[in-house]
Amino acid sequence: MADRLALFADRDEAGRRLAAALERWRASEPIVVALPRGGVPVAYEIARLLQAPLDILLVRKVGAPYQPEYGVGAIAEGGFRHIRRDEAELTGISAAELDAVIDAESAELERRRRRYRGDREPLPVAGRTVILVDDGVATGGTAVVAAHALRARGAAVIVLAVPVGPPGVGQRLAREFDRVVCLEEPHGFHGVGQFYVDFSPVPDAEVTRLLELGREVPAMRVSADPPADPVADDRAVEVETEPNVLLEGDLRVPADARGLVIFAHGAGSSRKSPRNQAVAANLNRDGFATVLIDLLTQVESGDRANVFDIGLLTQRLLSVTRWVQDDEELRTLPIFYFGASTGAAAALRAASHVGSAIHAVVSRGGRPDLAGDALERVISPTLLIVGGADWQVLGLNEQAATLMRCRHQVAIVPDATHLFEEPGALDLVAQLASEWFSRFLTVHS
Repeated sequence: MADRLALFADRDEAGRRLAAALERWRASEPIVVALPRGGVPVAYEIARLLQAPLDILLVRKVGAPYQPEYGVGAIAEGGFRHIRRDEAELTGISAAELDAVIDAESAELERRRRRYRGDREPLPVAGRTVILVDDGVATGGTAVVAAHALRARGAAVIVLAVPVGPPGVGQRLAREFDRVVCLEEPHGFHGVGQFYVDFSPVPDAEVTRLLELGREVPAMRVSADPPADPVADDRAVEVETEPNVLLEGDLRVPADARGLVIFAHGAGSSRKSPRNQAVAANLNRDGFATVLIDLLTQVESGDRANVFDIGLLTQRLLSVTRWVQDDEELRTLPIFYFGASTGAAAALRAASHVGSAIHAVVSRGGRPDLAGDALERVISPTLLIVGGADWQVLGLNEQAATLMRCRHQVAIVPDATHLFEEPGALDLVAQLASEWFSRFLTVHS
């Protein structure tokens, strides 16, 4: 069963994921501008994590009098209007009827302005980078009007940031914005709400509260590093697999760990890889124990054929899993797999053997296609993370996903290449993995 609908738990999670993808704009000291009401919780998380000021831009769609869902234009605060009167006349809407709708929407815009802003003026955007945020985009009409309004106020760079939109929406809106960041463009898109577990309406009071908090965000900057999280166990380990074969690894268990992630490294990687260590460190901070272990000895890894021996890697990973299950300290923790490159194929094959004892699997730039017919037997919820610019591997992941019967999802990191070396890309990988594992701490159905 493809998990195509629940891409985000709620707007807060969507904002955190977007913030990681927007990290490259931190140095430009952007202003984060939300489209109320749904965009405000998303934008607040972005502003908080980028330590940027938060503001809103009020935009109201102007719908046909007898078909409100059919938009013939929009208005924005500050007096900006974009009305397609010729189109309205062609559909039989009189000038008086259209003016009545504009007046009603203007009154609602003014009501919201007073409710949300009070006496405060909008933040000045002249010469600044603006990150325009909503909780999703369908046609993009409202966002485009907002961009025009921001340009009229002198914004230098406008980045549209949304969690989800229909396929190709980023390309369609590229001319209207300096950059479009859309985390997910899933097929079967019918509306933004279908991709959230919780898409409850955002009350006016919550908009006001978040705006007040957002005005304090820049003052949250601190120069000192935060204190390290308490660690219950941090040591090198050895796992015996076949006779006279010891696999070397590193175990780190945070205090009050809530799960354990076994890393399965692939071609050209090891437990010492900075990428693997960075992801593991993020998982540790989120309360997950990690085992970074080399599934090949130093001698074996020198033979390129071994890194593509999925059967060998799978057997080694199963040995590590049994070691965890037999360990007095670790055996009570839910077990997860994190696979990279060919290690992802080994993780999926091993998961197909172990069954529900593996609570979830995450692949980073992996080769799930190499798991073969094991894909159909995996029951562990699986997240396939791929770079948006890693075209070949992306295609292989999407093809593999069509063979999977378990709950699964393909998550694309915008503009990232195979090694996720772009600013913020690896942070987003770690965040996606942590959120996926967190969803399945209890045994899946």
